[in-house]
Amino acid sequence: MEANPFRLLRNLGRTSEIVTVLLNHGFGDLVDRIGLRNIWYSWRQRFSRNPPKPLPHLKLVERIRMTLEKLGPTFIKFGQVLSTRPDLVPAGMLVELKKLQEGVPPFPSDEAVAQLENELGAPVEKLFASFNRTPMAAGSLGQVHAAIHFNGMALAVKIRRPTAVRDVERDLQLMHELAILLDRHIPESRIFDPVGLVNHFARSIRRELNFAREGRTMDEFRRLFRQDATLYVPQVFWELTTDAVLTMEFVDGLHLDDLSQFDGTPLTRAEIAANGARIFMKQAFEFGVFHGDPHPGNVRILRDGTLCLLDYGMIGMLDGKTREQMIDLLLAITQQDVDAAVKLVLQIGEPHREVDRPLLQIDMRDFVSNYYGVELDRLNVGNILSDFVGILSNHAIRCPGTLMLFIRCLVTLEGVGHSIDPGFNLAAHLRPFVEQIVRERYSPSRVTKKMWSESQRLVGYARDIPGHVNRTLRKLSEDDLRIQLEHRNLDHFILELERSSNRIVVGLVIASLIVASALIISQGSATIWVTLPIYVLSSLLAMWLVYGIFRSGRL
Repeated sequence: MEANPFRLLRNLGRTSEIVTVLLNHGFGDLVDRIGLRNIWYSWRQRFSRNPPKPLPHLKLVERIRMTLEKLGPTFIKFGQVLSTRPDLVPAGMLVELKKLQEGVPPFPSDEAVAQLENELGAPVEKLFASFNRTPMAAGSLGQVHAAIHFNGMALAVKIRRPTAVRDVERDLQLMHELAILLDRHIPESRIFDPVGLVNHFARSIRRELNFAREGRTMDEFRRLFRQDATLYVPQVFWELTTDAVLTMEFVDGLHLDDLSQFDGTPLTRAEIAANGARIFMKQAFEFGVFHGDPHPGNVRILRDGTLCLLDYGMIGMLDGKTREQMIDLLLAITQQDVDAAVKLVLQIGEPHREVDRPLLQIDMRDFVSNYYGVELDRLNVGNILSDFVGILSNHAIRCPGTLMLFIRCLVTLEGVGHSIDPGFNLAAHLRPFVEQIVRERYSPSRVTKKMWSESQRLVGYARDIPGHVNRTLRKLSEDDLRIQLEHRNLDHFILELERSSNRIVVGLVIASLIVASALIISQGSATIWVTLPIYVLSSLLAMWLVYGIFRSGRL
């Protein structure tokens, strides 16, 4: 994968800003290694009124966090996504990245109203009975205004920032190019898979930019939980919703930061916490789709004790195979089956380097022994998952992004549950779903269905074998059997070999011209007016070649 320099040049102003921020926060070596200093740094030093002022006295993790904050909303969101990847990011950096706060001021109300009217095609007075121009909340992608429907219902109107799509796409292009440069020039960064991280982040933030998609997700959750009165999902008003505007029912519930208010609900704190855990488990293990950001700010408790989840911009998907792998891991831990646990780790994760299986076996044995003999409903799920992710990180095994989101949600859910009910135990609410999946796995109907599916696959293979054999024999008889070999990771070697060969050829030609010109000049030839410019030009080319070699840092 090659970086596209034209994208960097097309966004020269923003690229220069990014490089300057990196330099100001002490990342000059990084800028040098990815080859950007020569393009922008000299220009900034000579002409900028605010030359770089590195901050070497700060810790590395602090400078990374400050750099992301300085670069703006897109990079802040990227840092927030990184804070959910303990399999890739060291523990100290995780703590620092969790301090990232958007703190984005609201954009002018006139722009919000103009955006709203442009999207919905009518004046705001004809769209709502009442519209509050002062926003209730603001984020990097949009802000929320209160309104009243003509039927009297209170509404929350989420309006996208007018420049959000343009700014995010510009920054995503630059982040992608920078990730390619990191992967190419800084080998130690490959353990973090910078290109993969940026691609995962791009998918996530583009989903969040589409407010209509969030509305469809809310409708889907309303449908899934239509028979479950313990979860309330706000109603979406589609006649007042577009890709840039989301109009939903305003829910006035209790916040989790004021637990004293819970005493007025008909349910106890323990019942509310249990309902929250059951709702999340039902989402993940029955429906395979779950709310990806169940932090306290996105949870409301209605007066009757019903839970309401807000902000469906971040959603996770959990397929059947991954669900069963997570269940098998918990069972292997409780049964002290180290071999099964190691096998599951290698199935779930993607090793970035060759795995030291004996060392992994030792680490998994220590991991499993910590929880041996503990009943499933007494396990501390948060500790188990944190230790599991630590093993993945130590052995450079990358975990799928969706699974890491699920793990982070479980850890968050356990913390929220403890804040509501000090006696809350997530594992006790996880156990019924584990047992249900295990029962279904060995049910006669499922076993029969699987056997039928496998037999059909085998019959298909048997039906294809004669055709494959016939084609192979025909190619052999016609001397047309070919074997294709594919080389991997040799592109860089070939490029450097071509560059070195070109330098050698150019150097030989220049040397020949210089020697020939010098010999002709020394003999006082009448054609000195031709040979002297050739001599001077050849000397300048030789100096330029030497300078280029020194500048590349590969003498």
